[in-house]
Amino acid sequence: MAEFKAAMDLMRRLPPKQIETSLSNTLALVPDLVDDLLSAVDQPLHVMKCPESSKEFVLCDYNRDGDSYRSPWTNKYWPALDDGVLPPDHLRKMEITANEAFNRYRELYYEGGVSSCYVWECEGGFACCVAIHKTAPPATLPLPEGHDPRRTTTSSGGWNAMHVVEGKVVEGKELCRYKLSSTVTLSLASQAKGMASTSELSGSLSRALEREKPFSPADLTTHVSNMGEMVEEMEGRLRDAVYEVYFGKTRQVVGGMRTAEDERKTAQQSLMAEMMQRKK
Repeated sequence: MAEFKAAMDLMRRLPPKQIETSLSNTLALVPDLVDDLLSAVDQPLHVMKCPESSKEFVLCDYNRDGDSYRSPWTNKYWPALDDGVLPPDHLRKMEITANEAFNRYRELYYEGGVSSCYVWECEGGFACCVAIHKTAPPATLPLPEGHDPRRTTTSSGGWNAMHVVEGKVVEGKELCRYKLSSTVTLSLASQAKGMASTSELSGSLSRALEREKPFSPADLTTHVSNMGEMVEEMEGRLRDAVYEVYFGKTRQVVGGMRTAEDERKTAQQSLMAEMMQRKK
């Protein structure tokens, strides 16, 4: 237990952008904690193209069985796996609806990227994972006219969101209690090659939310709209928190490292006035 706490504390202090390398090195030191650490440490999401449907889907622990991953589009494992775990028919129907709904959500909010939803049975109800992966490939930002061309900047970034919803029906009522756990991992990089200047910003945030909402027992897909409202609310909170915690703090640090030109001129004029006064 002490080793696990120490490993988790170490993971929280290492750069999130290098979490996969850090986790691999840590597992080499404590191989007995492989299962515990892999389930507890959030890693960047990866994408695979389904050979049958030619659609991309997100790879994560919730659609993995051994070394194979289940495609939400065909409900098949790739590489092929004969005895892979599959959701029951009623949850598979909800999974299909969820993938269609969150695919539209991703197009509206992210304008690109890949999203996948996976549903499975759990004690007293069901659980659903909504995974969204978006990367911005390196792109050169245009400079205003007259600026030093050496300041031409190339920027790139990535956003990984993992939302896990657990739903349990309230006994005797057409109500479902939803517990949402969300984690967002952000990475940004900016490089001015002409000035050998590079800046990187990466981090992760986790939040939880609980709600009770009505649903229709005759149509389990009503759970999808309830989960969608919660995910939309949570992503708004996470975006605001990321902006405040990471961008706000970075701006504060940068602002404290330099003096604005007007302030410098004012200080110089004040010093000159003081020197002239002393000469008199």
